[in-house]
Amino acid sequence: VSTSHLQLAAFALGTVGWILCTVSMGTVEWRVWHVDNTTIISSGIAWVGIWKVCFISYLHVSPGYREQFCRKFSGYDSFIPHEIYAAQGLLLMATFTGLLGLAATIFALRNVYMGITHKTHIAPFFLAGGFFYIFAGLCVLIPVSWNFYSVTHNQSIAFPPSYYMPSSPVAQEAGAAIPVGIVAVILLLLSGMFSLSYRFPMTANTIMK
Repeated sequence: VSTSHLQLAAFALGTVGWILCTVSMGTVEWRVWHVDNTTIISSGIAWVGIWKVCFISYLHVSPGYREQFCRKFSGYDSFIPHEIYAAQGLLLMATFTGLLGLAATIFALRNVYMGITHKTHIAPFFLAGGFFYIFAGLCVLIPVSWNFYSVTHNQSIAFPPSYYMPSSPVAQEAGAAIPVGIVAVILLLLSGMFSLSYRFPMTANTIMK
């Protein structure tokens, strides 16, 4: 048990990182667009996520919604930029691999705290968990960096008329999902490094085995 304190910390950090990864994936505020035409976008601000776009409108532009209008992206939409497509796939992959990392770490910690001293029941699972954490962190890092680059360069999106969105904003800024994703990347990478640092103690029983 005394040799697995870092791995216990890795599990805690990995859990928080995985939660933040899922929060970032589900948050619509990836890009905050500022528009000058407030006829439909009443607040002058629209939120562009990786699954949908939303804004506040005082016009009845969507059945069932009198103020907030949201339009989901379809897998067949050709106007969606590559960085949004990449974010959809990579964040789903990060969620899955991060969950595998948590499962591997839980199994290894269970064996440690139950007094199971066989090396093959502990060390390989910490190593597997570390690789899963790092892979998940990289899967989050790529779309977060790519979308942040698009925001800083004020890149446009050719929305069709049914979205009620202009093709380009007056200005745009990074939404809450990007800093949340950055924190998730840091925590997942730290978790991976802590898990990979595990060294099985060389006891007398271990040497005999």
